[in-house]
Amino acid sequence: MAKILILGAGAMGSAFSVPSLERQHDVIIVGTHLQDAFIDEIKNNNNFHPGLKLYLSEKTNIVKYMNLSDEFKKKPDLIVLGVNSKGINWVVDQLSVFFNGSILPPILMLTKGLGVYENKYELLVDKLERLLISKGFNNINISAVAGPCLANGLANKVHTSVIFANKNLETVEWLKDILTTDYYHPSISNDMIGVEVCAAIKNIFSMVIGFSKGLYNETAEDKLKENNYLNTSASLISQSLCEMELFVDFLKGNKKTVYGLAGLGDLFVSSQGGRNSKMGEYMSKGNVYSEVKKSKMPTETVEGAELIFEIGSNIQNDFSIKKMPLLIGMVDAILNDKKFEINWEYFH
Repeated sequence: MAKILILGAGAMGSAFSVPSLERQHDVIIVGTHLQDAFIDEIKNNNNFHPGLKLYLSEKTNIVKYMNLSDEFKKKPDLIVLGVNSKGINWVVDQLSVFFNGSILPPILMLTKGLGVYENKYELLVDKLERLLISKGFNNINISAVAGPCLANGLANKVHTSVIFANKNLETVEWLKDILTTDYYHPSISNDMIGVEVCAAIKNIFSMVIGFSKGLYNETAEDKLKENNYLNTSASLISQSLCEMELFVDFLKGNKKTVYGLAGLGDLFVSSQGGRNSKMGEYMSKGNVYSEVKKSKMPTETVEGAELIFEIGSNIQNDFSIKKMPLLIGMVDAILNDKKFEINWEYFH
């Protein structure tokens, strides 16, 4: 039995506790400094999690940020990060305070992201490592999880396949061994770059694939329009995978990763109606990003668009429209707040 500390009481962090508890581990979820009221809401409603829209097991132990010091003192065997990408700096601050001068336990990141540091692309796992090194830590062991895993599905014990990535395969072998259940099916990879790049940029391509839903034949009968976009969607998926492969190869990842769980698998799930796909569908009606965000999705985070704001300028410098027609087209549409157009003539 392992001691597992999950930082962040949001949907994915809480969902991750389900297979962890299934394996009889000692699991504690600690909310961030911004989640006290949220945790009160859960506890006052018989462990009903509003993000997951279900009741968590009575074995689920969720505590407030004020308890974080006590939980760190219990020396967890694994720290799981369920915060968003903007919370990484906060995590580093907490770890530097409570583990000052001591060795960090292994870290598993549920958070995915890709940014720019010193004008170069930086994986979120590399950012975490860089910040921890700046705080004096060494022997840092960070793994990442990616793949088609919707939090609500995992929390409901739907069969879910994911991939654990770490340069050290022994660590992810250990994670696989302690976390596999009859419905949670991890595989492993040492291609940290490929896995993390796919996990991030698939959000942009999910917007593109969602865009296909508005490209139906206007002369078709209404009852046919619901599925009239499928030919288009399939074409965009194929081109998206080609461009993801080029991007992963550019960053020295393994191109084969694109056609596994972190790439194709996650792209399929994300393009079936998530926030990124929804944004693409709204844009296919002739709207620009800012219009949709303001009128249709004012409180929702569209990860693909946020990623473009973060790395879009670099993408424009590194790739051409002829090489990356979908990626460059969507980057141009978001950064310049104009209508997205598909350049079919440049498809591979």
